[in-house]
Amino acid sequence: MQRTAKTALVTGASAGLGTHFARLFAQDGHDLVLVARRQDKLDQLATELREVYGIHPTVIAADLTDPKAPLHLHEEVMRAGIEVEFLVNNAGFGTSGAFAELNLARELDLIELNVKALTQLTGLVLPAMVARRSGRILNLGSMAGFLPGPFMATYYASKAYVLSFTEALAYELRGTGVTATVLCPGATATEFARVAGIESTALFTSSADAASIALYGYRSMLKGKTIAVPGVKAKLSLESLRVSPRAVVRVLAAHLNKP
Repeated sequence: MQRTAKTALVTGASAGLGTHFARLFAQDGHDLVLVARRQDKLDQLATELREVYGIHPTVIAADLTDPKAPLHLHEEVMRAGIEVEFLVNNAGFGTSGAFAELNLARELDLIELNVKALTQLTGLVLPAMVARRSGRILNLGSMAGFLPGPFMATYYASKAYVLSFTEALAYELRGTGVTATVLCPGATATEFARVAGIESTALFTSSADAASIALYGYRSMLKGKTIAVPGVKAKLSLESLRVSPRAVVRVLAAHLNKP
């Protein structure tokens, strides 16, 4: 019997929100392309999803900070005859500290992953989605995308790009059968804070549960919602930001982010 499952490509699938997204797709019977740097973690997840849900995961180990990686990834997917119905641009990382003191190469890697890889992968899969009038794109944004972020300047700027890009894309896609959603959570309990070096900052004194954030984003994507802000607290914070003077917002963000 021929399978009718549709395939989701999830970047950053080896941990955190990416793993939760993968499980949500698998629960609904969708096959997966699992992408991240860590082959061993991907293999473990693929085995779990295959055994528990009976789906067919494809593992592709790739470092999307490499400018050539998105195109190579797409070519590998095409060679395998995989049609991507869902694209989840989840991979990303943050850094912390005064910009002048940070490693510039690391900041440029952040832009390569958070901005350029996300944009390129979207551009590579989107034409086929539009042609068949079916597809869903979920980009991982952040509450950080709504404000400037002293001591995390590059990261906040990258998420501002993701927010703006996805909003514009969603508008352009009206009537095509394809949607674009940006998930904008606040502080979330994943390895992000450890990697960014901000576990002890005021921002991460309390963090939302990653599984619930992923579920909210997943459902928002299926509904075709453009901006998905999970949680009443985050929504209230966003409304407060919108009416606050930018000078005040900068001071608040600096206080939350300062090591």
